[in-house]
Amino acid sequence: MTKSIIVAIDEHDKASFNRILDSLEPNLCMVKIGSVSFNALGHDIIYSAAGKGFDIFLDLKLHDIPNTVKKSIEGLSILPIKMLTIHTSGGRLMMEFAMEAIKGTDIKVFGVTALTSLSDIDTNQIYQRTAADQVNAMLDIAEEAKIDGVVCSPHELDLVTARGSLLSITPGIRLSDSSDDQSRVMTPKQAIELGANYLVIGRPITGAIDISEALNSIYQSIN
Repeated sequence: MTKSIIVAIDEHDKASFNRILDSLEPNLCMVKIGSVSFNALGHDIIYSAAGKGFDIFLDLKLHDIPNTVKKSIEGLSILPIKMLTIHTSGGRLMMEFAMEAIKGTDIKVFGVTALTSLSDIDTNQIYQRTAADQVNAMLDIAEEAKIDGVVCSPHELDLVTARGSLLSITPGIRLSDSSDDQSRVMTPKQAIELGANYLVIGRPITGAIDISEALNSIYQSIN
């Protein structure tokens, strides 16, 4: 469980990004770089983080026609990253093309099932089914496409672990009840006990007064 924690750094200011990065310990966590930082700061921050010893999870949630996703990943695969994301709702062929794009690398592809900001009310409006039913349907396609794993809320972890064929990345991790934009949340220890392979944790660490202490506290709680 050494690097089961993935710290999400969502900053568009380079100084803020580096301040958070320098407060983290590469032996305790990976770093998630999403669209906020990637679009604002570009490739440089990936090379910078890798140069400081961090494994990098590039979370761009690619979702397009199969060939476009394949070409996008081929371009991204030259970066020093360990994992990246696509949307499972892009379909089986898109996911298969994504897997073709990372051949010859050690990059793992994870498919986003249903965003953790969505409640059952939201998923019923969008997909005409509950969040759990949506995740289950996406897991079927993910297994068929043979991607490495999926991104799901902690509340659907049991659906993933029951299959045994997919790794799991779990956002929506909070230390206590929160009133932010995440709907389906859980504590780090609870998520690990349910079988999560990786936990994405942002604000509880990056927004802490002492970032290093917050990371160490969470690390100790799950190890």
